[in-house]
Parts: sequence; C-alpha cells; structure tokens
Amino acid sequence: MPGVARGQSPRAANPERPTFATHAYTVAPGYIELEQGVRVQGADDLSDATAWDYNLKIGLARGVQLAFFGTGFMRTAAGTGPGDVGTTLKLSTAVSTRTTVALAPSVTFATGDASAGRGAGRAQGALLAVASVDAPWKIHVDLNLGPVALGTGGSPLRWFHSVGAAIGGGRYGFTGEAYGYSAGAGEPAQWGALGAVTVRPAQWVVVDAGGSVGLWRDTPDLVFVGLTTNLGRVF
Repeated sequence: MPGVARGQSPRAANPERPTFATHAYTVAPGYIELEQGVRVQGADDLSDATAWDYNLKIGLARGVQLAFFGTGFMRTAAGTGPGDVGTTLKLSTAVSTRTTVALAPSVTFATGDASAGRGAGRAQGALLAVASVDAPWKIHVDLNLGPVALGTGGSPLRWFHSVGAAIGGGRYGFTGEAYGYSAGAGEPAQWGALGAVTVRPAQWVVVDAGGSVGLWRDTPDLVFVGLTTNLGRVF
C-alpha cells in the first residue's frame, strides 16, 4: 500500500526517530502518531544542552502526511526555554513490493532564542528525497538526500545525507545510521554515526534508546531515549 509500510496495520507505530533521517512511509489516513524524546548533547561531555523534542504526524490521505515538529523545551548554559518549531509535508508512493520513495519539504520557524543556543535565529526550509527498501535477511534500509537551510541566503547550499539500516524481529530491533551535513549556508560540515535499540511492548507503541558520536569537528555527541505512540484514528 503506498505511503504505509506494506502489510502493516494502520494502528502499528512506525517511528521516524531516533535517526536524523526519515523513512518514506506515512501514517495511515485519519490516524495520528506522536513521537517524542529527551536528548543530552555536547562536544566533550554531553553538558552543552538537554532537550525534549516532539513530532506529531497526521495521515491526511493515502501517501500524504502532515507533521508538526519542534523542541518544546531546551536547557543550555544560557538558560531554558522552547526551541524552534516547524512543519513537514511528506508525499510517498510505493514503486515496487520492496521499495517506497518520498519527497519531504519542510519549513522551520525561528521561535527559539538563538542567542541562548536554542534556535537557528531565522526561518529556513529543506527538501529531502527519501527511499526506503526492504532488503533480504529482515534488513530495512533508508536513504535521505537533500538541501537544508534554504532561504537563509548562504552560499553554497548545505546538504544533508544519510544511510540508515534497521534489523529486527518481533519486539526488539537495532538501528544504525551514518549521517552528515556538508559545509554551507554559513555552517561547518558535520558527520556522525548513530546506534539505537528499539522495543515494541505493544503494537501501537515503540520505545527507543541510544546515542550518536560526532566523527568530525563541531559535531556533537548525543544520548537519547524516546517514545512513539500511535494514538489511533481521529477522522
């Protein structure tokens, strides 16, 4: 079925977290799913920031999803408060029994205090191309590529790229990802590797925990724990 992981119940949680990238699937039409998590991060000792992030996904039609995301709370050395918020429209279609592709344009608004390290200080857009592939041996692969920080006036363009793989059976799984941002739009290059375990205590809920290691200067390390809940059909 286009937009929903093939063979999956519309009530089953299908988190985009904890990776930096997204998968190509969408929430079933009329259903709502909430992702949220807490992270600590820092360049040296994970003390730079603590934050609570959320992503509320709504299935508008088959293969069409609208999401509202942001940082609801963030603590830095300069104080505490909300971060930036944004919205994403994901358009998805299946191209074979194993492969689904999507386009995901998004815009982020400067609601966080940039001087306190809680936001970008400007509105910006992004456009990601996404491919999700069910490979043999119960391995699932997600590929993301696209420009970010659009509309900031910086040159050259900054690009995000990611390769992620997940393996699991039943209640437990493992996810790994290699991700990066090219230098551009006034920002330095960043590269990192992420690993996480996932547990599904019920069909409609997934718990994740893990971390990310910066592989290039100015790339922070992260430790996180998260919860994804399919809230059911609302229309």
